[in-house]
Amino acid sequence: MSFIRVRFPPSPTGLCHVGTARMAMVNYLFARRRGGTIIFRSEDTDKERSRKEYEDDIVEQLHWLGLDWDEFARTSERVARHKEAMTQLVADNKAYVSKEESTKEPGTFVEVVRLRNPGRSITFSDEIRGDITFDTTELGDFVIGRRIDDPLYHLAVVVDDSDMAITHVIRGEEHISNTPRQILIQEACGFSRPIYAHYPLLLGTDRSKLSKRTGDVAVKQYRDAGYLPEALLNYIGVLGWTPPSGKEILSLEEMVAEFDIKDLHKSGAIFDMEKLRWYNRHYLLAKSDDQFNSVALRHITAALTKRGTSGASGIAERLIPLVKERISVWSDIAPLIDAELTFFFERPKLVDSEIPEKKSSASDAKRHLINVRELLHNSSEESFADVERLKGIVWDYATAEGRGAVLWPLRFALSGLKHSPDPFAIASILGKEETIARIDSAIQILTV
Repeated sequence: MSFIRVRFPPSPTGLCHVGTARMAMVNYLFARRRGGTIIFRSEDTDKERSRKEYEDDIVEQLHWLGLDWDEFARTSERVARHKEAMTQLVADNKAYVSKEESTKEPGTFVEVVRLRNPGRSITFSDEIRGDITFDTTELGDFVIGRRIDDPLYHLAVVVDDSDMAITHVIRGEEHISNTPRQILIQEACGFSRPIYAHYPLLLGTDRSKLSKRTGDVAVKQYRDAGYLPEALLNYIGVLGWTPPSGKEILSLEEMVAEFDIKDLHKSGAIFDMEKLRWYNRHYLLAKSDDQFNSVALRHITAALTKRGTSGASGIAERLIPLVKERISVWSDIAPLIDAELTFFFERPKLVDSEIPEKKSSASDAKRHLINVRELLHNSSEESFADVERLKGIVWDYATAEGRGAVLWPLRFALSGLKHSPDPFAIASILGKEETIARIDSAIQILTV
């Protein structure tokens, strides 16, 4: 085929969800790989539910992900053309106007337009699934308009695809059942048939249809949670598709270069939130230190302000390395501050029986804390800025006395936790004065 034309046809009845983004992504990769044209077509045929703000959101989120298109159209602006096509079908006796009892208001009659169905078998070739055959007899003479001047979705789609010279209709498998109706309308109108490709549904980790519970939420929610556009785009791009290179991390340009629609899997793709987090962490860590640190500091500061501990801003910057080790997405920072790292902003409540290492006595723990305190007290403030230097001050003593016996009481005195970051990392972040004060508190508890 000498030219390729595809469409993004979202229905603006809700925010841009993962499924919408995937539809756009598959069409984008296919068209850009083959030098084709992409039309964004806002299919606002649902008059009651379509909203301009939803259309705006879909456009904004697809752009945020890095996708673009060449032309824009809106179905509601083409109603006159749809009416013209339906009127012609009636004039050619390929459709007819029927007065029927309303299903919404029994006893009243409404006018509908039905396509005359020849009731025959239809086979179309699907680029992903091969030949698919339908017996259209069971469809009967189906409705294509509420009235002669009110065309419905299937007619509008067929007319728009023909007028816009769409060569490939690439969409989710839930639309397979729409295809025989649309082919019958094409044939009645005398339009050529595009090439079809129906990719499988996204599934949750429990293999059920993807839902809001399992990850099919608005792209904006992922964006607001701090997911990076390149991470979400990369993950959506490889869902249900294995690139020939076997690579998992690919830029948009690399995906375009490798994409072949025939490589899409025939079974449903699993949308795994943990895998998405893995992708996002990869892209977070790929940022320069300056890029990462500036955003991380903003989130840490916001979390401290919310806690009412914004005065601990001096600690905030020193926390960045610990935060970097522990997060996959920016929104992990606030709960991290409020749980695992909360001891940095409020002194821990120590229990005397938990301060010593299991194999040591309280008197041993007290002795070790006194000696460590002395070593740290005699060290310069500058020593606390370097974790390795701080470690070197205590390490010989800890090695001689038993590292567990020495370092456990120190860790617990500083954090109040059985599982916490390295005690020297904690001390470096707390600074000399606060570190000594916490060790003193532990010694006092063991003295009572």
